[in-house]
Amino acid sequence: MRTRILLISVAFAVTSFSAQAFERPFPAGAKRGVMTPAVAPAIIINDKTRTLTAGARIWNQNNTIDMPAALRGSKLPVNYTEIASGEIDRVWILTEEEAKQAPPKPVVPAALPAPVSKFQ
Repeated sequence: MRTRILLISVAFAVTSFSAQAFERPFPAGAKRGVMTPAVAPAIIINDKTRTLTAGARIWNQNNTIDMPAALRGSKLPVNYTEIASGEIDRVWILTEEEAKQAPPKPVVPAALPAPVSKFQ
């Protein structure tokens, strides 16, 4: 009976370690910065006060969503995305390992083909 309980405990321990070892996919257009929480809907990224969108999401190091009012700390390394108006819509608080990696490559729009003239 004890062996069975030990085996079950070991199985749970092994699966919990593998569940924590994941790589979060960041979008190609994500930017890197340093965030300090402020009074919502504002946050400070790279010493500039920015505004969160109404549906903004902030993922912590465990990849669960945090409410802006629950954020604690300062100078948190983050990846973030913004919409066309400049508001921040998604923020990922980075782990130490993620912060050491290179930031995601920026999205470069594809070149448009030259227009074709009707009068050639």
